[in-house]
Amino acid sequence: MKYLSLSDYLKSKYGTKVYKLSLDAGCTCPNRDGTISTGGCIFCSEGGSGDFAERGADMAAQIARAKERIQAKMPEGEGKYIAYFQSFTNTYGDQQRLMDLFSEVLSYPEIVGLSIGTRPDCLTDEMIAHLADLNTSKEVWVELGLQTIHERTATLINRGYKLAVFEDAYRRLSDAELKVVVHVILGLPGESEEDMLATVRYLANLSPTLFGIKLQLLHVLRGTKLAELYEQEPFHIFELEEYCNLICRCLALLPVQTVIHRLTGDGPKRLLVAPLWSGNKKLAMNTMRKIIADYHPQT
Repeated sequence: MKYLSLSDYLKSKYGTKVYKLSLDAGCTCPNRDGTISTGGCIFCSEGGSGDFAERGADMAAQIARAKERIQAKMPEGEGKYIAYFQSFTNTYGDQQRLMDLFSEVLSYPEIVGLSIGTRPDCLTDEMIAHLADLNTSKEVWVELGLQTIHERTATLINRGYKLAVFEDAYRRLSDAELKVVVHVILGLPGESEEDMLATVRYLANLSPTLFGIKLQLLHVLRGTKLAELYEQEPFHIFELEEYCNLICRCLALLPVQTVIHRLTGDGPKRLLVAPLWSGNKKLAMNTMRKIIADYHPQT
């Protein structure tokens, strides 16, 4: 089975491999600060799902440290980057500070794009207009953590907004010609595989066509509400081959032009409760590549 990976998309567009710099905008989340809730989503770690990001008030220093992390993996002569703001909700807070920050980051010649993780209920018209302006010179992606279309699951995970809020944000971002990447978690408690496929099918049918998707294996991380739930009432956790087969079914539903930004994701090993096989990334990815290569969609 063929699909458009993020690596292939970037290499085709920029003529070389492009690396992500995981940065921190110093934001919090309305699902943590009391505006919506104080508990956050039940799967979210203390790092706000950005456990691998750099920290600190000095953005130039963050960028320098993030580059150092990946320079050993880079062939000589390469050096293009996407600035990735993942931790917490990166359009929530002082709008002018954040707009200035995003402009500053894109002023670096070697940074060719910007990826901003946020919530669909935290996108003001002013912020969307600013991102659309930046998008005229360098690529801007807005990443929305939908996770599921099913309201019963959204309530369980304490997502804090209805599907209609996502739909409104998607429309406004698309109208501004911004590329949207949607996060989906596979394996949420109480969801069947058909429930998960329904979420992917819904995204596959969005108009305009979805730019990108992240298919995220559910990680149970120590210190989260999800870990407490798993300890009290254990729920099904995917085995490796079972998860790989589900990924194949998801990929078969998506438009060929939708960029696959993620197939599993990473949970910090020091926090990982389950599934433990996901801590062996080489094993997981090799198994997944083989199963995807051999997969033939049912007709």
